[in-house]
Amino acid sequence: MYAVIKTGGKQYRVAEGDLLRIEKLPAEAGETVKFDDVLLVADGDDVKVGTPRLEGSSVSAEVVAQGRARKVEIIKFKRRKDYQRHHGHRQTFTEVRITGIQAS
Repeated sequence: MYAVIKTGGKQYRVAEGDLLRIEKLPAEAGETVKFDDVLLVADGDDVKVGTPRLEGSSVSAEVVAQGRARKVEIIKFKRRKDYQRHHGHRQTFTEVRITGIQAS
C-alpha cells in the first residue's frame, strides 16, 4: 500500500516504514504528525485518486530529526572589475518515518 501526499509545496510517494526528508515542520523529534493532504492511495489494484484530495484519508508519521541541508554557495562576479559576491544558504528540513496510511 502506498500514498501520494502533499506537504511543503511538494508531492511525495510514501509507503509505511519510509524515511522522508521534507520541508521544516514545527514539531520536535519523537512527536507524531498527521498529513491530511492525501492525493492518491493505492492498495494493489485498488487505486483511489482525489479531486484534488481524498477526504477522510490521512498519513501519520513520526518525526525522527530536524536538521539543515548542505550549504549551497552562490558566487556572483564581474570579470576584470575586481567584483565578487559570495552568498550561502542552508535549507532546514524535517526527517520523518511513515508509520501508517489510513484510506477512506
